[in-house]
Amino acid sequence: MISPADLVQIPLDDWVNSFVRDFLVPNFRPFFRSLQVPVTVVLGWLDAFFHWLPMLVFTAILTVIADRTAGRGVAIFTLIALVFIDMIGLWAETMTTLSMIITSVFFCAVIGIPIGIWAARSDRVLLVVRPILDIMQTIPSFVYLVPIVMLFGVGMVPGIIATIIFALPPIIRLTNLGIRNVRADLIEAAEAFGSTRSQMLWEVQFPLALRTIMAGLNQTLMLALSMVVIAALIGAGGLGLTVYTGLGRLNVGAATAGGIGIVLLAIILDRITQSLGEKKAVQTPSLWQTLRSMFGLGKPVKEEQAGKAA
Repeated sequence: MISPADLVQIPLDDWVNSFVRDFLVPNFRPFFRSLQVPVTVVLGWLDAFFHWLPMLVFTAILTVIADRTAGRGVAIFTLIALVFIDMIGLWAETMTTLSMIITSVFFCAVIGIPIGIWAARSDRVLLVVRPILDIMQTIPSFVYLVPIVMLFGVGMVPGIIATIIFALPPIIRLTNLGIRNVRADLIEAAEAFGSTRSQMLWEVQFPLALRTIMAGLNQTLMLALSMVVIAALIGAGGLGLTVYTGLGRLNVGAATAGGIGIVLLAIILDRITQSLGEKKAVQTPSLWQTLRSMFGLGKPVKEEQAGKAA
């Protein structure tokens, strides 16, 4: 039986190779190399700072942050986890991984939040952005590495660029979702008081969507952690390189130690960012509460919410 491939065969791999190798790389590689400059600056500063900071000082600072944001249990876990990472000899690699993650998440937020806001305010933009995000989230992470190496080379910065591309979709999606889900009656009230589009965004929509946006930032952080390990294949350092080297040499102990370090770091960052999202959440008053406060039938909304919180 004749199959369609016997009649027409599409040389897709040749087309892609020709486009990337013969057109994109010769003509645009200097442009792509210039994009590394801000990433290099931020990564270099963070990496130097974290390696300069003494272990005990960093542990104390992060433990206090965990205690203030996520509670005593997370603070105790953070203290024990960081001491354990230092005791197994992976402190320097952990600081490198942390600097890579913070750099990736920072650029994801700088790029993703404005795109998410733009998509929330324009259905046409969302129509264009959504399929691109679908492609970015469904392509296997290893596929990113080949064009990244051809356009940017190898090393930590190309690994971070691959991480940014891989971890970007959640923050765009959830920023768009959070702003679109702001209650219509609050939007109408802001319009009735004469708010401009800018005031509507920054004083009404963005604060009310902040919890959803923080959830997107948390998901971006987790994806960045997973991609940082894979980026070790193209020269990125840190705990990912420890795992990759251990696998290459069949050193189960080294690979296990690197994996445990990544897991502990992921749990610490996940709990802290989740707690920040919960604390930053804005409690939206109900329409009934608003009407009661307007007609003097009860306490003002802010006082009522403060009483409930107390």
